Amino acid sequence: MECVKGRPQPFGVEIRKDHINFAVQVPTGKKCELLLYKKGSMYRIFNDNLLYHGCVPLDESGNFDGVVFGKRCYRGREYLDYAEHVARRAWSKEAKEKDRDFMWYLWCGRKSPLSGRNTKTFERTYVLDESTWYEESNPYYKFYEEEKVCNMILHEFGLYSERAHIINGHTPVRTSKGEHPVRANGKLMVIDGGFCKSYHKTTGIAGYTLIFNSHGIRIKSHQPFLSVYAALTENKDIESKSELVETEKERLMVRDTDSGKKIKEDIEALKMLLRAYREGELE
Repeated sequence: MECVKGRPQPFGVEIRKDHINFAVQVPTGKKCELLLYKKGSMYRIFNDNLLYHGCVPLDESGNFDGVVFGKRCYRGREYLDYAEHVARRAWSKEAKEKDRDFMWYLWCGRKSPLSGRNTKTFERTYVLDESTWYEESNPYYKFYEEEKVCNMILHEFGLYSERAHIINGHTPVRTSKGEHPVRANGKLMVIDGGFCKSYHKTTGIAGYTLIFNSHGIRIKSHQPFLSVYAALTENKDIESKSELVETEKERLMVRDTDSGKKIKEDIEALKMLLRAYREGELE
């Protein structure tokens, strides 16, 4: 492939109506930092909340399911940490073919923490019989309705606080069929990508926004945006309904947050540095 000049350039662009799929080629000596690699992760822990996209694979008994790579079996948090490591290595100069194969596994693998289902892309593309399109989900999606299972997952990631939650994505919340984003007695919340127009028929709305502040947790459900014309002529913007999910017994202060803990650590480090100067350990 001929090298390009300047910033990363797209190639192999495929345009289908409103959908554009493309890859990028990077000029020699240049780096391409994708947003997913710069900001993303297999999971995040933030202010006692565990955030991940798909699932933590479980078996039919509701226990962490083991996945074997090489000669080692991974499960729970260790599995997601392993997936994170390989996914980042796949984008590095040291990447091997098996690392890039693993990226495909993350997209459609039977026990992938990002997919969480038996993907039927082939059948959906080439087989007219829609009965073959059914994609069996990981048992996780059966057990995540249970509070004890959610607590098991939270404990696996070192979260034991009463206000700890799982913030889950990936699966559309079918509001039109009576589904609700809050599960397991408030321990898990499904915040899907419902803003996407293609999901509106499935969900019945245009997705949810989770608001977490010092007072507690609030969820907003949104109606689809009609059009720019309607917004200008009829003053119709995105209509939203707000629902209070959880209220803190005592209002959270900065010291109770992850940022507050980091500030306290910095203060202690500065105190130690000041003491070292005063006692002559440093000049």
